[in-house]
Amino acid sequence: MSDLKGIYALWYREFKVFQRERSRIVASIVNPVLWLLIIGGGLGSVLSFGGVDYLTFLYPGILVQSLLFSAVFFGVYIVWDKKIDFLKEVLVSPMSRTSIFIGKILGGSTDTLLQSAILLVIGYAFTVTGVLAGITFSPLSVAISCIFLFVTTVGLVSIGLIIGSQMESPEGFQLISSFLIFPMFFLSGALFPIGNLPSWLTPFVLANPATYSVDGLRGALVGLHRFNLGLDLLVISVFSLAMILLGTYAFEKMKL
Repeated sequence: MSDLKGIYALWYREFKVFQRERSRIVASIVNPVLWLLIIGGGLGSVLSFGGVDYLTFLYPGILVQSLLFSAVFFGVYIVWDKKIDFLKEVLVSPMSRTSIFIGKILGGSTDTLLQSAILLVIGYAFTVTGVLAGITFSPLSVAISCIFLFVTTVGLVSIGLIIGSQMESPEGFQLISSFLIFPMFFLSGALFPIGNLPSWLTPFVLANPATYSVDGLRGALVGLHRFNLGLDLLVISVFSLAMILLGTYAFEKMKL
């Protein structure tokens, strides 16, 4: 029971920190919307894919972009917790390091999913006003989208925590995480269809777990998908499980 209380306490702490950092909330919402309107609106004047305009095609990719940046960068809080000795205080409690990792995952996932929920509401408002013409917001499509968002978020938050557990400075964390986030985003098919890629680029796209998250969301919301949605969810689930296991090991070996 002490571990459950500790997990709840860590989750609640991260949630309160998220509530107090209003500038972080605003930035995490405004940046994806700007990407959607400026990139999608600009290229949408000359591009369309699968019978839908580029703005509509881009929207699921922007959801994943928001997940990538918010979830992975959550790991920087581990670095700060080590610098201010918060983790040392937590480790003197009866909680195991695995429970600490789980509490951090739940806290980071809650923060990221709240941002995604706001973007879904914005997407619905854009659909109603005609800005996004081809998005389908039905109970089924939203439910499938939420499943993909949740599973993807858990895996990405775990990556951020793994990196943070091995870093000694916020600057080092941001450098390493940037090398990971940008290739994952640009090679995910968020900005372009993956059906007719050059042969040298295809393996990198297919090896990227974010590809299957984008494909699943695009299939649920737009009706365009390269793979079966069940396969997309399976790949993302295996990826997230692997990151949880690796993150548990990383926390056990973490030096304070």
